[in-house]
Amino acid sequence: MNKKYKIICGVCGAVCIGGLAAGIFFVRGGGGKQTEDLAYVMRVSSMNAMSGTQRLAGVVESQKTSEIPKDPEREIREVLVKAGDDVEVGTPLFTYDTASLEMDIQQARLDLERAAGEMANLQAQIQQLEKEKKNAPEEEQFSYTTQIQSAQMDLKKSEYDRKAKEVEINRIQSQIDNSTVTSDMKGVVKSVQNQEQTGMSMYGDSSGQAFITILATGEYRVKGRVNEQNIGEIIEGSLAVVRSRVDEDQVWTGTYSAVDTKNPQNNNSNTYYMSGSEDSGQTTSTSYPFYVDLESSQGLLLGQHVYIEHDTGLSQREPGVWLNEAFIAGLDKEPYVWAEKDGALEKREVVLGAYDEEMMQYKIEKGIDSGDYVAYPQDFLEEGTKTTHDPAQAYEEDTGEAYGEETPLEEGVSEEIPSEL
Repeated sequence: MNKKYKIICGVCGAVCIGGLAAGIFFVRGGGGKQTEDLAYVMRVSSMNAMSGTQRLAGVVESQKTSEIPKDPEREIREVLVKAGDDVEVGTPLFTYDTASLEMDIQQARLDLERAAGEMANLQAQIQQLEKEKKNAPEEEQFSYTTQIQSAQMDLKKSEYDRKAKEVEINRIQSQIDNSTVTSDMKGVVKSVQNQEQTGMSMYGDSSGQAFITILATGEYRVKGRVNEQNIGEIIEGSLAVVRSRVDEDQVWTGTYSAVDTKNPQNNNSNTYYMSGSEDSGQTTSTSYPFYVDLESSQGLLLGQHVYIEHDTGLSQREPGVWLNEAFIAGLDKEPYVWAEKDGALEKREVVLGAYDEEMMQYKIEKGIDSGDYVAYPQDFLEEGTKTTHDPAQAYEEDTGEAYGEETPLEEGVSEEIPSEL
């Protein structure tokens, strides 16, 4: 991610967060109601997520996949594995029914014996005809020649039939000897289809025409889906960050693959994540798969669900708690923030560390953690003011009009207000 893009993201993120926080701060009852102030607070960890980058859902899968087909002309006798089983090289996967093959090979052997007997008879017949031809009168020579040639043709046909039966017997015997299909690599069974090819995988998707699909263990990649409206956000070769859903400080880096537009999927509820929100936006449209090739997959688990984001450079930044400078008051004297404690505001001093000029954020060495909630500083804020995490609840004009009732917004402030993490 180049420096220009990082600066744009940082400025856009600061404007969005600052505009959102500054424009939505308190609730005041209209008419004869008693005035009550509610300060809107935002989670510190959401500051980095709200940098204008799109967040998509992803799942960890194997870099290498082995698809084991089923012979459509043979019946399965027994399936020896199920989805989720670990397999090694040579692990039996399923066996074919050999009863019909045993009958076929017996019949083929009988046909081979019959062909051998016919050949012996024809050879004896030819020898007899050649012997009789030597003693036959001249007018009968042509007749004997014709009979010998006919017998020789029948002999060649019998020889061809014998060789064909030998090939058939070898083929059938090979099928019997290889009636147990084994794994060709170490991995985990992703899916096992039934014989009508209608099975479902351990991750809920079909694996096409493969009877058994095996995912190799070791090196992983992340598969995601992008909505047709956001497909332009995924650029092949650009940097990506994969973030754990459990611990958002745990990240992996990689690069985007090209979006696979040849395999669209229509979803009635295609879920995607924006700006770090846990609340998903839902739309009915077409989505397309893409992959993130990881620099290292250490610590990831096969099938693990993760978030995928553009790499704005935050993953390479010094680890710690970072906060937008707009939320820090008293920068030139004694810096402090309005932090939430037990549902109300408190003035809390902080110790500042490094400054990220591109993202306009300070590293907080002491005073708050990434899980704390803070309010945008305003002159009228005071300790003890009740707090809310709901931006819609934190804005109501003196007339009593609730947020969203055709109340004009400040220029540059989006109507869509992302939820916190």
